[in-house]
Amino acid sequence: MNFASLGLCNDILYSLEKLFYIKPTPIQELAIPAILKGNDIIGVAQTGSGKTASYALPTIQLLQTKPISKNRHINTLVIVPTRELAIQVEKVFNTINQHTEQNIRTLAVYGGVSINPQMIKLQGVEILIATPGRLLELVKSNAVFLSSIEVLVLDEADKLLNLGFKEEMDSVLKLLPPKRQNLLFSATLSTDVNTIIPLLLNNPTRIIIEETKQNLEIINQIAYHVNDDKKGPFLRYLITKNNMNQVLVFTSSVHRADAVSDKLNANGILASAIHSKKSQGARETALKKFKEGSINVLIATDLMSRGIDIPFLPYVINYELPRSPKDYIHRIGRTGRAENPGEAINLVSDEESHHFGVILKKIKKQIEINEINEIDLKGY
Repeated sequence: MNFASLGLCNDILYSLEKLFYIKPTPIQELAIPAILKGNDIIGVAQTGSGKTASYALPTIQLLQTKPISKNRHINTLVIVPTRELAIQVEKVFNTINQHTEQNIRTLAVYGGVSINPQMIKLQGVEILIATPGRLLELVKSNAVFLSSIEVLVLDEADKLLNLGFKEEMDSVLKLLPPKRQNLLFSATLSTDVNTIIPLLLNNPTRIIIEETKQNLEIINQIAYHVNDDKKGPFLRYLITKNNMNQVLVFTSSVHRADAVSDKLNANGILASAIHSKKSQGARETALKKFKEGSINVLIATDLMSRGIDIPFLPYVINYELPRSPKDYIHRIGRTGRAENPGEAINLVSDEESHHFGVILKKIKKQIEINEINEIDLKGY
C-alpha cells in the first residue's frame, strides 16, 4: 500500500515525496482514510509508530479546503502532556506544511517559557499544539478562543489522563464546542483511556496496532544489590571504572534526579538532569550537550525520556527501578537500538528486590543479582 491509495490529495503527496516518505506505517494506513471521512478515532500504537503523521497529514489536507478561521479562533487543537512532545508535533506539522501550496499556520505553546511571545504568535494560527496548563492560561488572557474547534486531538492520551492532568483536561473540554471530530492516540489502552472513550468519542473507529517486541537479547542486562546509601558512590564507581562516556541514568523522581546530578558533578563527572521542573531552554541544552558528548551523564525521569532518542547509546542505568515491567522495557530499550548491543545496569536495594523479581518474571528473564561487598567504594 502507498500514500496515494489512502485518499491524500496531490498537494500532500507532493509534500511526502519531497520528504522521502515512501510507505505508510500500519497506524497511518488505517487512521488516515478514517480521519478524512470525518470519523472519531481511538488509535493505539507504540511510540515511534508514526502516530503524529497519521493525524497531521489528513488534518492539513482537510484545512486546505476550508476558509481561514477568524483571528485567534483555532480550528484544530492538539493536546500533549509535555513540552518536548509539543515541539516534536509542531515540527511534523511544519515539515509537511512547507511543501504544500496553502501553508496552514501552526504553533506549539507550553509552560516554562514566557507567555507573551506565544500570545503574539497566536495571530492567524489554525492548528494549535498545547500542553493543558499553558492552554488554559492563554484562554484566560483572551489570547486564543476555542469555540470554533472542529478537530480535537489528544496525543499520548494515556499520559494526559493519568499524570495529574485530570482537572486541567476537564476545564479544557468544557470550553470546546460539542460538535467536533475527536482523535485519541495512545501508546497503551489504559483504564483511563477506556473510561473516557464513551464520554468523548462518537462511534469511533478503533485502531489497535500490536506492539512490536523489542529485541532485548542484544542488551546485556546486569543487576547489583546496592542499598540506597551506597547507590551514589557505586554509580560513580561504575562510571569511572568502566570509562563510561555516555550514560543515561533513570530515577523515579525529580528531586532524586537533581541530587544524583549534583553529586556526580561534585565528583568531577559531567552530568545534567532533565525533568519537568527544568526550563525548556535548560532541558534542550542538556540534551544537546549529552548528544554531542560535552556531558557524560544524563539523569532523567520516565516522563522526560520520551524526548530522548539516541541511536547508539551504550549504557542505561536504573538508579531506581521503574513502576512497571513495561516502563522497564521502555527504559532499557533506549540502548540496544539498530541491532547495536548495549548494557542495562540495575541498582537494586533490599526494598526493590521483590519488585525486581516481578519485573523479571513478566519479561521472562533471569538476571543474577551481584553483590558489591568486595568493592572498595572509598573515595567515590
